Amino acid sequence: MHIRIRRSAAATALALSAVLPATSTVAVAAEARTATETAGGVGVEYFPDPAGEGARTRVPADSPHTQPPTNPRQRTAAQDGEVVPIAETGPTADRLDVTIIGDGYTAAQQEDFLQDARAKWDAVTDIEPYKSYEGLFNVWAVQAVSQDSGVTGDPTQDVTRNTALGSYFFCDEIERLICVDLDKTKSYADKAPATDLVIVVSNSTKYGGAGYSGLAGDYGYDGVSTLSSDNAQSTLIAAHEMAHSIGLLADEYQYDGYGAYPGDEPAAANVSKLTADRMAAQGAKWADWLGETDPSGGVVDTFEGGDYYEYGIYRPTANSIMRSLNTDQFNLPGREAMIAGFYRSANALTPLADPATRTSRFARLSVSLATLPAGTLARPQLRWYVDGREAKQARGRTSVVPAALGVPSGRRAHTVTARVVDRTAAVRSAEVRAMTSNSVTWTIKG
Repeated sequence: MHIRIRRSAAATALALSAVLPATSTVAVAAEARTATETAGGVGVEYFPDPAGEGARTRVPADSPHTQPPTNPRQRTAAQDGEVVPIAETGPTADRLDVTIIGDGYTAAQQEDFLQDARAKWDAVTDIEPYKSYEGLFNVWAVQAVSQDSGVTGDPTQDVTRNTALGSYFFCDEIERLICVDLDKTKSYADKAPATDLVIVVSNSTKYGGAGYSGLAGDYGYDGVSTLSSDNAQSTLIAAHEMAHSIGLLADEYQYDGYGAYPGDEPAAANVSKLTADRMAAQGAKWADWLGETDPSGGVVDTFEGGDYYEYGIYRPTANSIMRSLNTDQFNLPGREAMIAGFYRSANALTPLADPATRTSRFARLSVSLATLPAGTLARPQLRWYVDGREAKQARGRTSVVPAALGVPSGRRAHTVTARVVDRTAAVRSAEVRAMTSNSVTWTIKG
């Protein structure tokens, strides 16, 4: 199971080549377009100001600061590459699997890494809609034993440390940009039972991080987020970057001097060429949310500027986590797109009885449901059906006997289906609502 890449190749190349905007608007736009044509490297997003908007550049896929293979004598407190489950909520086939890898932690510091990994995941899942749908994630911590403690470039550019993944500040001469060696990262990520997204926790108190996306073709998972372990503001970097891969969300900020949006209607759910009037008339994009009070502040409307362009393209709200890290709030259209993404890669219902084998009227059928806590955005409803007709007496049950559902005796075979649908008020689109549903059907011998 892997998350789909969120952009066409052309759109990705354009987005990933953008550089940090400055006060010289025309010059910056020209430099950004020149960077589009530069071969080599990998596109990354970074946030130079912990309460500001993002920027993009291209960086090498490797790192000059990775260490040679760890000497076995260094592995005194933990085994290099050991996998520790942080949250194991269900089978990998029915979950979105996040792998957290530590860098800059020595053998003696692996317990520190595990504490940091848990703390970072807890901080991400304090943010909606991650909070409500935490039960759709498995989270694996992979221990990487580094020769040195800490990260290159911390506190100053002249500081060098040999670490397992080669994390370093001042990547591309940008102080707050933390880059890693992607091949080394993959060698550790592949040790986890499954990996859809990677978070690298670099051992540092200094603010910084980055987001690599669109990696699935080369690495088998779409995104890698880097962030410093002991800086609370860096957590929002991971929450933002994961949203690109999970919700297929666009960035909602723009670059001075980038001008008018030149393309067709973008695929991302949170940017559009349509004004509010046209959107409402067509019932397109976030038409269902127009005028609603938004958790990010204000109401949902169409605000000009987004997806890196200044004009001719609109975002749903004045601000959101996809525009700036001075808020931890997704806007309402963004929340809906994130919930669609959760269910694109995960299922709330898992059969415990094999649906591939015919069973008898008296054999118990059981399913498990992902834990989506009451009182949150999630509203999963489990129902049972016999030959397509609901057995209302079984609503909400995770274990049933076909005969008690009303399956009759006789020579004819019948079907019993368990189906869950998320009735969350955070979804208004019929298409997304359908994505929240999954079911399993058994054939019952007469």
